[in-house]
Amino acid sequence: MHRTVFRNVRIWDGVASEYAMADVLAVEDGRVAGVGDADDGPARDRRDLAGLTVIPGLIDAHVHMTLDPSLRTPAAQLAVPDEKLVRDMDHRAEAMVRAGITTARDLGGGKWLELGLRDRIAAGQPGPRLLCAGQPVTSIGGHCHFWGGEACDAATAETVIERQAEHGVDLIKIMATGGNLTKGSSPRSAQYDAETTRQIVEHARRRGFDVAAHCHGTEGIAHSARARVATIEHCSWLGDDGTRSGYDPEVAAAIAANGVWVSPTINAGWARFAKNRKFEQAVQGTFARMREAGVRLIASTDAGIPNVRHEDLARALPVFAHFAGLTPVEVLRSATSDCAGAIGLGTVTGRIAPGFAADLLFVEGDPLTDLSVLESPAFVLARGQEIQGTGFSP
Repeated sequence: MHRTVFRNVRIWDGVASEYAMADVLAVEDGRVAGVGDADDGPARDRRDLAGLTVIPGLIDAHVHMTLDPSLRTPAAQLAVPDEKLVRDMDHRAEAMVRAGITTARDLGGGKWLELGLRDRIAAGQPGPRLLCAGQPVTSIGGHCHFWGGEACDAATAETVIERQAEHGVDLIKIMATGGNLTKGSSPRSAQYDAETTRQIVEHARRRGFDVAAHCHGTEGIAHSARARVATIEHCSWLGDDGTRSGYDPEVAAAIAANGVWVSPTINAGWARFAKNRKFEQAVQGTFARMREAGVRLIASTDAGIPNVRHEDLARALPVFAHFAGLTPVEVLRSATSDCAGAIGLGTVTGRIAPGFAADLLFVEGDPLTDLSVLESPAFVLARGQEIQGTGFSP
């Protein structure tokens, strides 16, 4: 057994409002072995980390590993040869884990190449633990139809779901509304009616899959909330006029009552929207009402879409906090323990506690008061494997 003891390190466990009283942490065979009394017993390595803080590794609930953020159109993405795409995904995964992202959920691709990346990482290649959805269920000609998951009704959607199961996916994604990047697709319009949405989600659940629902328009959000999906992605509350004016308190109440998490995909680029005071106030007001209704939020970026890099979750978190009205501790939970629970890994990662995976982010500074320190990790442990961070070396 390989046991490493980190001493003189400030510990935030992923849940508490303050740092732990302990300053000793033991890692053994890829898991947290002890906190506080961890210096007892033999250790192969003892490391003094005076000046460093450790938190659970970050989790991004919504990425697309196959997408290149420098390419602006689906046609350009689809033209990338598979051999290059595989190499590029490997590089993205390594950049992510070096930036402190130790888990991510991939919510869509067309050829299941991201599942191969998932398996290579599980076998020891550098990268975040991945959960992959494969081909999203979408309407004929609907959002991301080019990924191969078209279904005109619940019966054909079951065929799409079965195909994903055969390829070994971890969850199912449904395009409950249209999206911005697909021509002929309307983000404000639902792609399936309420009953069809319910049947699709029920079939996925019978097969043992959680469901993530892409939702911009209010009608699609309502269908997904009432179908009890696991997460609602984006949750833009687009009204008939195409603006974020469609907030519905009854739908928000259904989201909260049904235990659905909202993954709003706020990336670092959203900082530019702070210059638009009208938009900023509208978004902040909607988040305030959602939170008052009991809606729970998790961190996500939609990495891979134009100009959203896969490794930039830490840069996104202060922006998320600004728009959602979250304190540093609340936004950190949204990217650690809360996110782990929302995506089905609540007993695996997201916390620093005995038995949890040694997914750890070591930084200089005080992340509970200054989220920007997350942007320069000293080093990272991903399932116990140490990886040099993007900041200084201890």
